[in-house]
Amino acid sequence: MTKPILEIRGLTRRFPVKPAGHRPWRRAKMSWLHAVDGVEFAIAPGETVGLVGESGCGKSTLVRLVTRLIDPSSGNIAFVGNEIGGIPARRFARTPQRASIQMVFQDAGESLNPRFTAARVIADPLLRLSRLRGSALAARVREAAGLAGLPDELLSRFPHQLSGGQKARVGIARAIAVEPQLMILDEPTAALDVSVQVVILQLLDGLKRRLGMSYLFVSHDLNVVRLLCDRVLVMYLGKIVESGPVGTVFGSPAHPYTKALVAAIPSLDQRGVKRLRLSGEPRSPIDPDPGTCRFFGRCPKGQKNCAAVMPELRPLAGGRSVACHYPEIVAAEATREAPTMNSNLLPFQIPHPAS
Repeated sequence: MTKPILEIRGLTRRFPVKPAGHRPWRRAKMSWLHAVDGVEFAIAPGETVGLVGESGCGKSTLVRLVTRLIDPSSGNIAFVGNEIGGIPARRFARTPQRASIQMVFQDAGESLNPRFTAARVIADPLLRLSRLRGSALAARVREAAGLAGLPDELLSRFPHQLSGGQKARVGIARAIAVEPQLMILDEPTAALDVSVQVVILQLLDGLKRRLGMSYLFVSHDLNVVRLLCDRVLVMYLGKIVESGPVGTVFGSPAHPYTKALVAAIPSLDQRGVKRLRLSGEPRSPIDPDPGTCRFFGRCPKGQKNCAAVMPELRPLAGGRSVACHYPEIVAAEATREAPTMNSNLLPFQIPHPAS
């Protein structure tokens, strides 16, 4: 069995929260916001894993932990067999592993220095993480730009002189310039027009195949995740509630939250489409009850034991894992409703250029 390039075990990140009405001269019990709570998953070499979930579920915090921009409260992050979770974020920025884990940000325009030309933006990580200088540096910048589909004549332009798609290509070129093994893609197409999204997705898919990288792809768009990813992680209030092959998870979700996500995908034809509407509000991530399912109160299948016992992520058939007390019932219902839910998933693939 191939060893994973990234392995996460029991990863947790908590943030202190002052209680309401706190007065500085009085001592008060500190509350904790559990942004990431005991997350576990692995990414194999050359694999693309999607990460989905509603806003506030902890995706961005998890990404910042994996890229070592912030330190975990507890847990392990193993990269190519080496434990990096215990290395302070500031010190990790100066280690050789920094070049091997790169990130493409959600809004390319906001992540580019407006005072730098496109060439200087791409060169920035090379100046920090490699010994390339002079003509060798310039050659590597042009090579990375070419791989990202950015013409040489655009390298002298500043970000405000580039289109949204061109800015996205600069961000991708910057990330691949240092030849990473793992790329974190945080909603890389969210700010782009639909026509440009397809081109960028095609580019990313081609780069993965050509350079042999692994991807952790964060997105709200389940159609994009289905097209680009091999496996998917579904996150809810700091926990992974379901994971597995994309086709299996989306075809017959075994967690009620996953089922609700798939049912909420906008459909081209709304006639006869049955929507699963969740009642109530998400539970607070501040000092959550460790003995209660995070989805309890919104779950249509919630029972008394859901309020008394936290379901652990456990393996099911088909290579997936689910944190639910009744996954078989949910999956069986989803299978019966598959024609309705799958009508929401657009029936197209990423177009590949003729070889």
